[in-house]
Amino acid sequence: MLDTLLNMDLALILTFVSAGVLLNLTPGADVMFATACGVSGGWRGGVAASAGIALGAFGHSVLAAIGISAALMAMPWAYDAIRYAGAAYLLFLAFRAWRGPGEIGQAKGATSLRRAAIRGFLTNMLNPKVALFVLAFLPQFTQAQAGPVWQQILILGVMFSATAFAVTAGYGAAAGLFGASLRRVSGVMNKVTAIIFGGLAARLLMD
Repeated sequence: MLDTLLNMDLALILTFVSAGVLLNLTPGADVMFATACGVSGGWRGGVAASAGIALGAFGHSVLAAIGISAALMAMPWAYDAIRYAGAAYLLFLAFRAWRGPGEIGQAKGATSLRRAAIRGFLTNMLNPKVALFVLAFLPQFTQAQAGPVWQQILILGVMFSATAFAVTAGYGAAAGLFGASLRRVSGVMNKVTAIIFGGLAARLLMD
């Protein structure tokens, strides 16, 4: 794996990392999810959710490296099944947030942060659009002479996940810091979180 990394073109890697940063800076589903977690659970909740999202992104890279993502894209019924499961999960989170105190991070203990990370991971892994994106994007930056393509995809996946974490954690932490003062005087943050989760579910179903 190290030999493959050393054989990869540095200019191509820098181009890939730059593209990854720009893509992650554009607010999308992951940014919205991390922001919602930060709003309802404070900056720690936003960062924990971002860690789960990054791990999910790497999971898609692993699937792409072993070819499962390609098989998934060839089976529309499987793609739709995962899409509907992801939307149902987001609606479940929206319902829980609307009805009561946010579980993601009202208490800043390890359990709440772990829950936020798990939710971020599941939300990312249950979004087949991410699988499609990784399958289409990462191979463009591989070169046959650098080494096994699957190793290059894993290396690029680590880099992409790292940039994804840095960007989404920034959004999540900022949302948490901004929302802290509002949470002291109002329970509206849970409603905002529920609306965001519901919107993400609708977006997943309509795309």
